[in-house]
Amino acid sequence: MKHTLSVVVEDESGALSRIAGLFARRGFNIDSLAVGPAETQGQSRLTMVVEGDDQTLQQMTKQLDKLVNILQVLDLTRLPAVERELMLLKVSASSTQRSVILDLVQVFRAKVVDVADEALTLEVVGDPGKLVALEKLLKPYGILEIARTGKVALERASGVNTEILKTISGDGRFPA
Repeated sequence: MKHTLSVVVEDESGALSRIAGLFARRGFNIDSLAVGPAETQGQSRLTMVVEGDDQTLQQMTKQLDKLVNILQVLDLTRLPAVERELMLLKVSASSTQRSVILDLVQVFRAKVVDVADEALTLEVVGDPGKLVALEKLLKPYGILEIARTGKVALERASGVNTEILKTISGDGRFPA
């Protein structure tokens, strides 16, 4: 199972290396990693996606908590959270295909950020499933290049779990 961890660390040289080393020593692969400044000066937030069973991840979380400069470790996997990722995608777009591709781009609320004679570069932000869906639809046109950020995530302050909301039928009731 894939787990999304949110880790707040003090900004200090080598902090990321120690965290990555902890996972590497235990044979874990980090599928996605995004790092940036947190809400407090002198702190950074790491959002990591790693694969493993619940027991192993619980052990890894305890190991992370023991590292110097780790201020908070939160497994967002089963918590209501907002998750986003950014993808830049360059797709082949001849003049005959361009209008169809632009229609797809609108459906996914992607932006065209560069136009060339035979290609379009798109920017799309959303949950990872949205990015995969757009990539799959554009593949027949010829994807030339892709660059994706790692997932970033925050626990929902509202506590509303949108995954549960997706299971509610159109009339607002839970399915039978």
